[in-house]
Amino acid sequence: MWKIARQIVRTGIRTEPAPRAAEAPRAEVERIQHEILEVLGKALAIRAVDAGSCNGCELEMHALGNPYYNVEGLGIRFVASPRHADMLLVTGPVSRHMALALRRTWEATPEPRLVVAVGDCGCSGGIFGESYASLGRVSNVIPVDVEVPGCPPAPIEILRGILAAVRRG
Repeated sequence: MWKIARQIVRTGIRTEPAPRAAEAPRAEVERIQHEILEVLGKALAIRAVDAGSCNGCELEMHALGNPYYNVEGLGIRFVASPRHADMLLVTGPVSRHMALALRRTWEATPEPRLVVAVGDCGCSGGIFGESYASLGRVSNVIPVDVEVPGCPPAPIEILRGILAAVRRG
């Protein structure tokens, strides 16, 4: 243990300083949030559905809940039941085993429902495409209102997709 402690003292801090936060993306986030509030005027309930993704898109969706994006403060919340949802955020290529569950989730969501396909896999099938195990893009199974490409898309892009869907609805 003393050998490691001496090495730590001798070496010092070997990391570089943290990068400064860019102001332009923050201003863009605030503008989008303000526009979502103007369009909505009320709360938006979202049901997230993983139809067979690698979870990269889910990590970016979870980032929407952190203090930087703070979608909860906008009245946007993620719900557990499609019966309480206004919008479905669907990620991943739709695996054959998830097709029926996705269709039932879509049918259980009350009208007017919105569907946003998130990520390259949800938009086009990604690297998986259509195969014996995959039906490919989300629109092959249910109607999609907005597609948010990227592998994975940044949280701000997901916010833009939500805004585009809300504008259409």
